[in-house]
Amino acid sequence: MTDQTETLRALEHARDLLAASSLPLSTTNVLREREDIDRAVDQLDDYVLPRVRSLDAPLLAVVGGSTGAGKSTLVNAVVGHPVTRAGAIRPTTRQPILVHHPRDAEAFSTQRVLPHLSRIHARKVTPPGTTAADTASPSALPGTADGQALVLLAEPRIPEGVALLDAPDVDSISDENRRLAGQLLAAADLWLFVTTANRYADAVPWRLLVEAAGRDITVAVVLDRVPLGLEAEIEEDLRRMLADRGLGDAPVFTVPEFPLNETGMLPPHVVAPVVDFLAELGRDAATRSEIARRTLGGAVRSIAERTDAAGNAVLSQQRAGAQLRHDVDRAFDEALASVIDSTRDGTLLRGEVLARWQDFVGTGEFFRNLEAGIGRVRDRLTAFFSGKPAPEVQVEEAIETGLQTVIVEEAARASETAERRWQDEPAGRVLLGGSDLGSLPPDFRQRTAEQVRAWQGDLMELIQREGADKRTKARAMSLGVNALTVILMIGVFSMTGGLTGLEVGIAGGSGVVGTKLLEAVFGEDAVRRMAEDARRNLESRISALLDEQASVFLRRLDVLDGHPGADELEAAAERIRAAARTLGETP
Repeated sequence: MTDQTETLRALEHARDLLAASSLPLSTTNVLREREDIDRAVDQLDDYVLPRVRSLDAPLLAVVGGSTGAGKSTLVNAVVGHPVTRAGAIRPTTRQPILVHHPRDAEAFSTQRVLPHLSRIHARKVTPPGTTAADTASPSALPGTADGQALVLLAEPRIPEGVALLDAPDVDSISDENRRLAGQLLAAADLWLFVTTANRYADAVPWRLLVEAAGRDITVAVVLDRVPLGLEAEIEEDLRRMLADRGLGDAPVFTVPEFPLNETGMLPPHVVAPVVDFLAELGRDAATRSEIARRTLGGAVRSIAERTDAAGNAVLSQQRAGAQLRHDVDRAFDEALASVIDSTRDGTLLRGEVLARWQDFVGTGEFFRNLEAGIGRVRDRLTAFFSGKPAPEVQVEEAIETGLQTVIVEEAARASETAERRWQDEPAGRVLLGGSDLGSLPPDFRQRTAEQVRAWQGDLMELIQREGADKRTKARAMSLGVNALTVILMIGVFSMTGGLTGLEVGIAGGSGVVGTKLLEAVFGEDAVRRMAEDARRNLESRISALLDEQASVFLRRLDVLDGHPGADELEAAAERIRAAARTLGETP
């Protein structure tokens, strides 16, 4: 594998990772981070990948600068006749125009560079009031209103091996124009940066020039509209500023202030130094290659740095997502713990459950019969159940209602807490999107009741399974599966940590009686195992209900799925650096 091939593969891999890194959470700096990633992908598509694939392709010199700097006028003067629109109405450059030598047409007519811009081929026409048959009128050039097309103009006066691209203003009043200007400059091998004697110290151009210096972009500066007699003084000051910002080697071309002729053109001698500079590039393939490689090296370094930065942004997303998930998990874990505590500390044996349990066991008479032995208790309960309506059903219903109430209340509290915690974070607020996730869905109470009834049904099946093969327990089973199921439920809930006074005697004591009866029927080990199974079953069902409600929040974090991880981007950045070093570059 050649060094160039490895570099290309490393960059293509990084491009795929960056394009898939959408940063869906609204973290603190996410807008800037998304924009940085988009710019990196654009630069890879527009310049870096095409240049790595074709190191000997013609240079693309982008003519950039501030509003009214004279970019279009300069391009017209270099070509020798009007090809771009220049005037007082801003912005004047609405459509990027690429002027190239006819023999370089193939290099730019395809989507090799700037692939997102469609191609429009300009026709040469004779403008009104002229006789030259080889000129192109800017008013005759096709275009689109949104600037998403590149107008191509073949012009023999442009040196072979170099193309000029007239870009929109870097400080345009149009957001789209500013974005496009930045994209075009990022796709350049060479910047032909135009400024004026009045505005060469403006902040926006210098920000871009400093960025260019940091990326080793070759920059030539055109100092336009310099008053006669002040050329040396202003140029000296500009060169000092360039040197202070790492651009001391940038060539500077001073264009004196001259009136335009009747066709809006500068006199040829005014721009002769710029024309000669471009012509020399056209003749010197080695210099062109050096410029292309130096600019490419800086761009590759920039891509490695931006890939690292994207990894940090993804890590920030992952941390924000983990915190939001933790907020939800904590709220519902607390709810689960509270519900389970209520099943362990006697809370559920108060109120209606306690009253129905008293009815079920017959209160005092039930306990007096214990003195006659456990067999007589069974006989007494058998008669009790055969002669009256089954009060155990009322205990079941009271347990169902009590459990349902506790679960619903804790689920509602957890939902409100999770929503409040998400509202406190920018990413959480955006994920909520105005939805009322803090309120339980209308069917939650019904689903809770269904789960409690399902648990009671599981206990009934457990009783049946345990007694199925025990013939000696046939008489005891005549007490009824429902009755034994209720006794097992009370056994599960008969911890007395939350009961006091008479409640302890009634609930705790009768719970012991029920447990003794179950042990007489099934054996001590079996009853212990049944109680443990019953509790695990109940806690599992409660947990599933709360997990389902928590998922209403957590599903919104699914936007993080399927994106590259921070470690993948970090590895891709290092791979770019390693590959670039093999080509003689050190990003």
